[in-house]
Amino acid sequence: MPNMSLKKVEMPVQDPNVRITNFKEVAIGYTEAMALEEAQRCLHCNHSPCVSGCPVNVSIPEFINEVKKGNFEEAFHIISVTSSLPAVCGRVCPQESQCEAKCIRGIKGEPVAIGRLERFVADYHREHHDVKLEKPASNGHKVAIVGAGPAGLTCAGDLARKGYEVTIYEALHVAGGVLMYGIPEFRLPKEIVQKEINHLKDLGVNIITNFVVGRSDSIDAIMDEGYEAIFVGSGAGLPNFLNLEGENLKGVYSANEVLTRINLMKAYKEGSATPIYKPKKCVVVGGGNVAMDAARSPRRLGAEVHIVYRRSMEELPARKEEVEHAQEEGVIFNLLCNPVKVIGDENGWIKGVEVVRMELGEPDASGRRRPVEIPGSNFVIEADCLIVAIGTSPNPLIRTTTEGLEVNRKGCLIVDENGKTTRDGIYAGGDAVTGAATVISAMGAGKKAAASIHEYLRKK
Repeated sequence: MPNMSLKKVEMPVQDPNVRITNFKEVAIGYTEAMALEEAQRCLHCNHSPCVSGCPVNVSIPEFINEVKKGNFEEAFHIISVTSSLPAVCGRVCPQESQCEAKCIRGIKGEPVAIGRLERFVADYHREHHDVKLEKPASNGHKVAIVGAGPAGLTCAGDLARKGYEVTIYEALHVAGGVLMYGIPEFRLPKEIVQKEINHLKDLGVNIITNFVVGRSDSIDAIMDEGYEAIFVGSGAGLPNFLNLEGENLKGVYSANEVLTRINLMKAYKEGSATPIYKPKKCVVVGGGNVAMDAARSPRRLGAEVHIVYRRSMEELPARKEEVEHAQEEGVIFNLLCNPVKVIGDENGWIKGVEVVRMELGEPDASGRRRPVEIPGSNFVIEADCLIVAIGTSPNPLIRTTTEGLEVNRKGCLIVDENGKTTRDGIYAGGDAVTGAATVISAMGAGKKAAASIHEYLRKK
């Protein structure tokens, strides 16, 4: 009989007063009993609306049905048919706006906790049945991937399962892309990311690190090595700035730099080879998930942290769960405020951020009400650190070193509905095409491109 509770089974988490002193994962995860109880909430609708909300089309009712029966390993195999990174997706996907947004149970209560169940299943597999996968027989064809982030890893995994010889060229010294450098340990443990990547290596995926395509070698040179198609999943790692007076002062950082130092280089650890400035008072500008990560990280380094966002809480684009966690951890939200100037001291260091209060006017092109300054409402937030988290753009390196690749006005690669670029044999997806977006949308693009590459080479 279904569990008709209107609420999800709560996810156990670290106490906020404890977790702001460490970088361990905040969410502890379901027990077997919790997973079984939550799985009973699924009604197994005939038309499975939740699947249509998943960019990689995981067979959600089927895997939850196996969880309900206690067949956790079978549930994992069902997820793995379409998802290369289930432990990652279960942690960082915005399920509330995707699969769970389509859940029938959400009409008169909370939707089924699909993400929490996916995480449980992936963790159970890793802890109980993590065996080496068999490499499929080679089909004799080679495909290259640029970038070992979510899009590239997904594309590589899908192609490797079809027998392609796949090589990923990654600019950093470890694979994982934004999963390694952008998302903090307390949301996504890096050991889990590397475990998922090892599964792809078992399938025969070759990963070459410290290789900057466009500098170490060009796309044309790579294709000359016998690759019949290339997928570009190089992401959007070029940070945007505010262009304010004083933005070049010492103590002003992009969220990319701060998060890369902390996540990839482990700068929060004593004796780290890559140090990071530990501020006393920090201002973070932005309202997305990156802004939440950029605020919650220095909070763990002992800083008082203010988020400055020009709209209200209702328009805040970050995941609700991340906002709630930030509030629990003592992050201060200065909403309906916008920075106008960075104030420095005589030594060239930031000492404060001047902001102006805003009010919401008429809707803009995005449909959200446009923020309008309130004259004379300026005030200063004292700060010895400013972190700018207002988005990123694709690095122009690949498009400027490869002929025939067209981009839009934002510098994003132009592709058709199948992920094909304006040059034959070259496909692209993820943030390199859309600009900064979600992990799961990048994975969906990688999956679509893999299918298109397979069809392209089959015909060729």
